[in-house]
Amino acid sequence: MAQPTTTALALTVERTIAAPPEKVFEAFTQAQKLSRWFAPSDEFTVTVHALELRPGGRYRIEMKNSDGSIHTATGTYEEITPPKRLVFSWSWAEMPERNLGRVTVSLEPKGTGTRVVLVHEQLPDADARQKHGQGWNGCLDRLARLY
Repeated sequence: MAQPTTTALALTVERTIAAPPEKVFEAFTQAQKLSRWFAPSDEFTVTVHALELRPGGRYRIEMKNSDGSIHTATGTYEEITPPKRLVFSWSWAEMPERNLGRVTVSLEPKGTGTRVVLVHEQLPDADARQKHGQGWNGCLDRLARLY
């Protein structure tokens, strides 16, 4: 009997941010700036517990909802190319047994701003893809409002 196969899913989210790529890269890589926008909505407060910006370095970012629930994103940086590209693994501390893929953030100049293309690959199923799509859209909406 053949084993069932699963197909990892990907999602792509794009935004234009009214700031140059250097500033947008800083927003992704500096704890103080990241804590201002890295959550799906304004109902969350963000605490950056770790941000080791080097290949192999780890990050740990806590998002606390106003209802008291906590979601903590964790992973490892794989590639850091300022101010153009950032690649990192993605998982939730609350579900350590579940690897949720890799995120690639590409930044390119667009006029006086920056085109951000975020690709989240290797999501395990459609439900994870849908939930992460909502989350990333909320995050990038919040990032855009900073500038």
